[in-house]
Amino acid sequence: MKSTRIFTLLAFAAAVAAITPVSAKEATKSRETGIAVAPQYDTTHVYVAPEDVDKFVSSFLATFGGKSTKQVVATVTPTPSSTTSQLLQTPVGTVSLFGFKTPIPYPFGAERNGYLVADMEEAIKAARGAGADVIVSTFPDPIGRDAVVQWPGGVNLQLYWHTTKPDYAPFERIPENRVYVSPDRAAAFVRSFLAFSRGKVVSDETKAPGVEIGTPDATYRRIRIESPFGKMVVLVTDGHLPYPYGRETTGYEVADLASTLGKAKDAGAIVLVESYASSGRSAAFVMFPGGYVAEIHALGPKSASRSDGK
Repeated sequence: MKSTRIFTLLAFAAAVAAITPVSAKEATKSRETGIAVAPQYDTTHVYVAPEDVDKFVSSFLATFGGKSTKQVVATVTPTPSSTTSQLLQTPVGTVSLFGFKTPIPYPFGAERNGYLVADMEEAIKAARGAGADVIVSTFPDPIGRDAVVQWPGGVNLQLYWHTTKPDYAPFERIPENRVYVSPDRAAAFVRSFLAFSRGKVVSDETKAPGVEIGTPDATYRRIRIESPFGKMVVLVTDGHLPYPYGRETTGYEVADLASTLGKAKDAGAIVLVESYASSGRSAAFVMFPGGYVAEIHALGPKSASRSDGK
């Protein structure tokens, strides 16, 4: 009996040894694959009144170029609602535009953008595992499935998956997802988002110039992150922010800031913060028809070279 038990244990150990390399290999492959698709599928969510939809479309596309998909009327929430919906695709950023004809169901309207994921179940699992709350469980929409998650610090983001895989051209310049968080939650947010996105911190400036957040006599912490989803800048502040800082969710990089601002003004947008220079770039804040606020920036020669990897 004793020899039989020993033989059984040895056989089991041999079996485990035989399958372990394969399992480890598959696990490594899974870790490397990730759930992001590409930066051009990061869409900024913009909500405007129905009467402002066409004016916003005209102004935004005149400023950045690009085109709009056909406008449709659809239900894009898990509970009854109705909105116009269209995608504005430009070389420097994409907007999912909504003009709700009904009251907007909670918590929609507070999510800042949408990330396309390769697998919704895996994305939800990864988000939860990284410390995010799933505040809207997965639900079907006319072209796929969606969910809304909340990261530490109260940052809401929509995850989406399409039944038919979309095919968007890469951006000429990848926009920045601009996230404002408190010092109390900054570490938790960064840790959580990096774990989910498999990104990396490319810079962490503890005393960035306060002029970038409207407080020129102070400094603040600025963390830049890059991941397979795209770019993100985390602005860690005490919340003492003059308008419009904190209202923008996306920063659009352009080749020529002065020219872009001229186009924006001609197209009915309002420059809220005139161009200023800081940290190797020039930037300004603009409000488009319908109230959408955006940061627009251009890199200086040295910053542009670093961005290109030169």
